[in-house]
Amino acid sequence: MAAQTDQSQKAWDIAATVVDPEIPVLTIADLGILRDVQVADDAVRVTITPTYSGCPAMDAIRDDLKTAFAMEGYASVDVDLVLAPAWTTDWMTEAGKTKLQEYGIAPPTGRSDAARHAGPIRLTMAVKCPQCSSLNTKELTRFGSTSCKALYVCQDCKEPFDYFKVL
Repeated sequence: MAAQTDQSQKAWDIAATVVDPEIPVLTIADLGILRDVQVADDAVRVTITPTYSGCPAMDAIRDDLKTAFAMEGYASVDVDLVLAPAWTTDWMTEAGKTKLQEYGIAPPTGRSDAARHAGPIRLTMAVKCPQCSSLNTKELTRFGSTSCKALYVCQDCKEPFDYFKVL
């Protein structure tokens, strides 16, 4: 059984090297879309959850996963897309959020599960500028370079930046 565990861990590690094509500083593990990796004999089955159902990056990620495994000698690789449970920014790693900040994208703040409960209305908190750390920022448009990001501008340093929305 230990050999299977080692083999599964090796396969997970291979899958975890694949980067998001829209945000190349994040791996799919950082982003939290890598859900499962199973190995049976020489066949690998990887399960990923898109950040939203129409995410155009999924085809590229599927191809990149197959390439990464082929380079490691795996001939049979299946990639399953699962929509349930729906992806949430809560699945992002802290390392991934730090990488976003360093890349110039404000990481999501707060937890998404608060929006799923009836009760008090959530207040929107200020979004910190990834360039100068100012909280004096303003949303320009709810949808930025991708649907999962909003476009903001810092009122202090005047730099525009993407904010990865809490989903």
